Amino acid sequence: MANALTPPAAPTANWLVCHTKPRCEKKFAALLAAEKFEHYLPLVQSVRRYAQQTKKFSKPLFPGYVFALIPAEKKARIYQQDLLARAITVEDEARFLRQLADVRAIVASGFELSVMPLLTRGRRVKITGGPLYGLEGFVDDPAHPRGVVLSVDVLQQGLLVKVPIEFLQVLP
Repeated sequence: MANALTPPAAPTANWLVCHTKPRCEKKFAALLAAEKFEHYLPLVQSVRRYAQQTKKFSKPLFPGYVFALIPAEKKARIYQQDLLARAITVEDEARFLRQLADVRAIVASGFELSVMPLLTRGRRVKITGGPLYGLEGFVDDPAHPRGVVLSVDVLQQGLLVKVPIEFLQVLP
């Protein structure tokens, strides 16, 4: 009687928060693209004014971080060019992917934004108008509101987005 062979298990891929070495985010994203790994490096436009000229360039929204979906059997490939300090496995992938979609929407909206440490105080709100309709966050400082903070828990940071007050609905 012949032994029945079981098919090999389907390869698994995990989302990783890739902490790059300083100023290596774009190079690391290029490596991921060359390896055909799904990844996201959120970039924002920045303007630098010098005495004689003004330069525009794109810079990482989260300095030092690139998000990547890496097949488990190919994880060693992300360390091949010495651009990566460490790779952090995402525990709650569904929540992470929702937050990543929120980050994409915020970056694409063109609204002015800044990264700040995730605050635990403030009132939860839902955005009820404009291109960020439906996103939820909290007011950064209820006494002097400057905007809405949308959290990116895996980095323990949030994005402060200036949203018109008329687009905010207080949540219970």
